[in-house]
Amino acid sequence: MTATTEGTTTEGLYVYAIGRGEPDDLGAGVDGVPLDRVTAHGLTAVVHRHTSGPFAGPDDDVRRRVVEHSDVVDRVWQATGSVLPMSFNVIVAGSDDEPAGTRLASWLGQHADRLGARLDRLTGRGELQVEIGLDQHEAGGRDPRAEALRVELAERPAGVRRLLTKRLEQLERDATAALADELYPDLRRRLAATAEEVTETRRTHPEPGVVPVIGLALLVPLDDVDRVGRELARVRDEHPAARIRYVGPWPPYSFAEVPATA
Repeated sequence: MTATTEGTTTEGLYVYAIGRGEPDDLGAGVDGVPLDRVTAHGLTAVVHRHTSGPFAGPDDDVRRRVVEHSDVVDRVWQATGSVLPMSFNVIVAGSDDEPAGTRLASWLGQHADRLGARLDRLTGRGELQVEIGLDQHEAGGRDPRAEALRVELAERPAGVRRLLTKRLEQLERDATAALADELYPDLRRRLAATAEEVTETRRTHPEPGVVPVIGLALLVPLDDVDRVGRELARVRDEHPAARIRYVGPWPPYSFAEVPATA
C-alpha cells in the first residue's frame, strides 16, 4: 500500500483489513468516521474515505487512534473468522486519473490468489504473544561470585558498600544474561512446538530488573490456545526467576503477509 503525503486533498482510502464477506454492521472507525468497503475478486477491504495525510499529532491522540484501528480489525475478525490486518496509517491515494477505490480493487485482483490463500491459512487461528525474561536479582543472585560479594558487602564501610553494590548489580545482570542465552534455544523449541507458525518479536521497554530471554508471536488454532498456557506453566515451575507475559488471542497481525504496492 502507499501512504498519502501531508497536504494531499484528493480523496483516498484508509485501509483497516482485508477479508471475505461483508459484515452486517461495520460501525465506525478512527475518529468515529463511517466505514465503507471495497469488494473485488471475492475479497473485501474495510476502509474509510480519507482526504488528509497520515494520522499524526499528540501521543495520546495517536494511541487512541491505534486502539480504534485495532477495534475495527477485531470486529472484522470476529464477524468473518479470518482477516488480514493492515498496520496503522495505510492509505491508498487517489488521483484525477485513477480513484483510490479503483486502485485498491485493482490491487485486490492482482494479488487475489495470494491473499485468498493466506486468509484460508489463517481461518480459525489467532495470534498469541509471549515474552519471557529473568529477574536478575533472583537468577543472578545464585551465582557464587554474587554470593561472595554480598558477604563482603556486609563487612565494608558505607562508602565502599555503594561501589560494591553497583558491582553486584552488574555481576547479577551479566550472570542472568548468560543464563538467558543458555535458556533461549530450549524455550524457543518448546514454544514453537505449540504453534503452527512462529516469529520473533521485540520488546522496546523491558521491565526494570528483568533481563529478556525471548519474545515470540505464535499462530495458534483458537481451540488449542490452552496448550500454550500449559507449556508456560511448566516453564514457570522449572524456572522460578522467569517473568512471563502472555497476551491474546487477537487477529494475526504478525502473520498477515500482505503484499505491498509500488
